[in-house]
Amino acid sequence: MVDIHCHVLPGVDDGSRSWEMTAEMCRIAVDDGITHIVATPHANHQFLYDRERYTAMLGGLHEVSNGKLTFTLGCDFHFSYENIQDALEHPRRYTIGETQYLLIEFSDYAIPPSLQQDVFALRSRGIVPIVTHPERNQWLLKKPEMVLSLVKQGCLVQVTANAVTGAWGRRSQSMIKWLLERDAVQVVASDAHDAVRRKPILSQACDAIAKIRGPETAEALVAHNPTAIVEGKTVC
Repeated sequence: MVDIHCHVLPGVDDGSRSWEMTAEMCRIAVDDGITHIVATPHANHQFLYDRERYTAMLGGLHEVSNGKLTFTLGCDFHFSYENIQDALEHPRRYTIGETQYLLIEFSDYAIPPSLQQDVFALRSRGIVPIVTHPERNQWLLKKPEMVLSLVKQGCLVQVTANAVTGAWGRRSQSMIKWLLERDAVQVVASDAHDAVRRKPILSQACDAIAKIRGPETAEALVAHNPTAIVEGKTVC
């Protein structure tokens, strides 16, 4: 399995606080069957995104995982005006590795009024937005059809593994089921922040999705599609 959304780099945002915690997160991921992690530090008004520094830290991730995991650098890209303008000017500053894929995060309580225009602008620069955890956005919970509209615009959708199994509440879990039934989810990722409450675990969500849509779909969401994303290939 491949986890494309994980706050595993230590001391850079609200994720792992130390290399010791990072090592434990890596151990949990390996035990769960994860083989590759995309490290995704926040890029928002609170946490400055330093691509060069974070790239240099990837070697440390390999070391604390005892070589049992491989890593790519990505970003948890807050969908703000300033970030969007910078991404349009530097299309590969925030993407997953050297690929075209960009994890975009909305506020938990709102959607920007210029959303469709902003998505179109990113797509015109060759960027493929991956909408992260729509099941945690209060606006999208009320209007889940907006997620379908984003998919039609060329976005991919990533839901959170432990939201699939109910950790974020019944409404979020129900929305994910609704999206799955409409083929509007392409990836499941952990969005892990630590080794206790928000762990890098995908297998439980995989099992739950297999019961809803079958094992082939579940395997696609935790393995085939995220692998294609990391390799910069088209997600079918």
